[in-house]
Amino acid sequence: MAQTTVAAPAERKPKKPKRSQFSGMSKALVRRETISAYLFLLPSLVFFIGFVVVPMVICVVYSFMEYSMKGIEGFAGFDNYIRMFQDKTFIRSFWNTVFIVVVAVPTVTAFSLWVSSAIYKMKAFTRSFFRCVFYLPVVTGTVAVTVVWKWIFNAYYGILNQVAGTTGFDWLGNEKTAIWCIIMILFTTSIGQPIVLYVAALGNVDKSLIEAAEVDGATNFQVFWKIKWPQIMPTTLYILVITTINSFQCFALIQLLTSGGPNSSTTTIMYYIFDMVYKFNDFGYANAMGVILALIIAVFSALQFRITKSN
Repeated sequence: MAQTTVAAPAERKPKKPKRSQFSGMSKALVRRETISAYLFLLPSLVFFIGFVVVPMVICVVYSFMEYSMKGIEGFAGFDNYIRMFQDKTFIRSFWNTVFIVVVAVPTVTAFSLWVSSAIYKMKAFTRSFFRCVFYLPVVTGTVAVTVVWKWIFNAYYGILNQVAGTTGFDWLGNEKTAIWCIIMILFTTSIGQPIVLYVAALGNVDKSLIEAAEVDGATNFQVFWKIKWPQIMPTTLYILVITTINSFQCFALIQLLTSGGPNSSTTTIMYYIFDMVYKFNDFGYANAMGVILALIIAVFSALQFRITKSN
């Protein structure tokens, strides 16, 4: 009879225990370094909790209250939120805000990337000069920039009317052109930071990949789309989010130029909140609008993360 032999199971090598990042360090040393790290973070953490988290919680709580200069007059429940959907001025301010964001954000991002691509190819001195020129409106006071633009748009002695030959036309007093003027000014004051960031991001692109692609016969567009664009995507996402938040919070330009007019054509949610607080003293309703604005910004930011497929 044939005898069947059973192969002996192969001996498994014992797994090496995974070494912790704190291997070789005593528990006392780890504890001391952890405490030191939290102590260094403590000032920023206290500031964040005291000036960001606590006001946010208070805003949410007050949004459910009837709150005015007299103080808290009672619990309103969801009345402030229901009121928003019945408020024609709020609805128009919402669409005005969305319109500004939808037009300004893609325009600022695309133009900044185009200018940065051109500046990046220049010599160091010329590149620094153009970065300084484009960044100048960012560091210049908003009031000063707005006053200059107000002179440009003046109906009688403004440069724009002089060049266009439309003396007497009130650009800021016309419902059809006022919001476009706001977008134009927002555009000029928003491109400085993205240009500086894009120039820095393009400088960090792996040049060996670009050279290899050019040797293989890739066109300039293929090099940009396949090599540069994926590597500058984190910068693009940051620019999109920051520009979106700034566009949603556009206030100073409107306050100084149009005060929300004419006929609420330039009223944004941010400016309407200001009106509710300082003109009508309706703090509860203003807080409710603030909560909705924060949620809208969060939704737009989440969509941008989703579209760019970034974590």
